[in-house]
Amino acid sequence: MPGTLYLIPVDLGQPGADRLFPPFNLRMLEELNHLVVENERTARRFIRSVGNKRDFEGLNLILLDKRTERDQLSEAVQLLLSGHDVGLMSEAGCPGIADPGQMLVAEAHRYNIAVKPLIGPSSILLGLMASGLNGQHFTFHGYLPIDKRERVNALRHLDNSVRTTGQTHLFIETPYRNHAMYDEILRTCAPATMLCLAVDITLTTERIRTLRVDEWKAQRPELQKRPCVFLLGA
Repeated sequence: MPGTLYLIPVDLGQPGADRLFPPFNLRMLEELNHLVVENERTARRFIRSVGNKRDFEGLNLILLDKRTERDQLSEAVQLLLSGHDVGLMSEAGCPGIADPGQMLVAEAHRYNIAVKPLIGPSSILLGLMASGLNGQHFTFHGYLPIDKRERVNALRHLDNSVRTTGQTHLFIETPYRNHAMYDEILRTCAPATMLCLAVDITLTTERIRTLRVDEWKAQRPELQKRPCVFLLGA
């Protein structure tokens, strides 16, 4: 029988195993001998941060990042087909959500390998939960275009969708460009459009606030180099 692919969430930048992860997750980290990770150093750091005392000499870490091609997943797939359980970890949050790990999950389904998602923090869902915006009709867009004209067009399209459908639109930005994105939203979107800024989710500096675009114009939140989920809604 094939093994199981366990999708193991990690923290969003600040250790907090006691409130972020159920005991089953921590037990699986103790038991699994094969982990697919984006970065070996940060994977080891996370494992240590949750109190895991295991010997890394017996742990097989397999790299899967944004540069990995599908044909480079053969080691993990063969381990699974041979009956070994394998864990998949993201760099932050949940594997497969805005994360290259989706490739291995897709391969698992291709070979009829069981996939077991474990409970953990997702900045996208936590931001939506706390926004007060439409949680039944929403889309996550990842990153909007870098080109200024294309980015403005994308924001206009999302803003129009908010007005015509009531749908919530979520997207993220590279943290050092957060202020530029914020300014572009205020210039482009209608005054009555609701904007939620979900910053530093699960960290001690967490701040989640939803206001109309015209209300945001009266203040200047500190977003520089802080992970932020932007949400536009009705």
